Amino acid sequence: MKLIVQIPCYNEAETLPQTVRDIPRQIEGIDQVEVLVVDDGSTDETISIAKEMGVEHIVQNIKNMGLATTFFIGLNASLKLGADIIVNTDGDNQYQGQDIPKLIGPIVKGEADMVIGDRNTDKLSHFSGSKRKLQKLGSFMVRLLSDTDVIDAVSGFRAFSREAAMQTNIVSDFSYTIETIIQGSNKRMVIANIPVGTNPVARKSRLSSSTSRFIVRSMATMIRSFTMYRPLRVFLYIGLLLILGGLIPSVRFLIYYLAGESAGHIQSLILAAILFITGFQVLMIGLLADIISLNRRLIEETLFRVKRIELDHLTPPPKP
Repeated sequence: MKLIVQIPCYNEAETLPQTVRDIPRQIEGIDQVEVLVVDDGSTDETISIAKEMGVEHIVQNIKNMGLATTFFIGLNASLKLGADIIVNTDGDNQYQGQDIPKLIGPIVKGEADMVIGDRNTDKLSHFSGSKRKLQKLGSFMVRLLSDTDVIDAVSGFRAFSREAAMQTNIVSDFSYTIETIIQGSNKRMVIANIPVGTNPVARKSRLSSSTSRFIVRSMATMIRSFTMYRPLRVFLYIGLLLILGGLIPSVRFLIYYLAGESAGHIQSLILAAILFITGFQVLMIGLLADIISLNRRLIEETLFRVKRIELDHLTPPPKP
């Protein structure tokens, strides 16, 4: 069984050496452990450092593509290199490499398709009280939308089985963490949590320039990912809300009408009509979106089968 640890990097020349050194090369149940550095257009010595550290595989983006795209590039590259299990970790040495055997354990045992490292953010000293609350709220929202028990939804320390990686498609241009959970749940993947340790902070996160921007973009990713796989439910709620809203001015007008005072209250009837019509249109959009979603699932299933054929052809047979 072959494990590839992929490290998306953007100007990580200072922290990459320790990140690579911490990756265990002998793991029970694993025959080969290799490292893949996916450089996202770094302007420092990241590539040179990776070569000096003896990293087996390097993929380089000509320009900065963002974390989500870089992660997905690494995932596909790992599959082409014959990985049976893929671990993603950050190049800033945030996660402890010694926890990789623990992280991949459920996959090796055949108990999970995806495993997410739980950083136990309540005990992270560099997390402020407000940041801990926001992290808890965000993870709760992801659990609600994905119907999983994920504890640390935005943790980048995670492992994928080969099958799970082949079924994963990233469309977000922000971060892959939330999207892969919601997507994995809708593809009936078994997602597990494993407690992991973290190292002292080496630098500030570059994912977003501010907490408020991070929250807004994360919320947008949640809504888009959930709508992508459950459009009928989303539009049904919105449509019914509009229709129920239309009942309020309707009842108001009816009360005045029965009291013989309908004159001057025609605006309530107009508002009700607008809400009813809009709600009905939203429901029709939901039905159309649901049909599109079904077609998307068929396309993704076809892509998965094509990937399997292509990768089986590229991967050399095991040595006797």
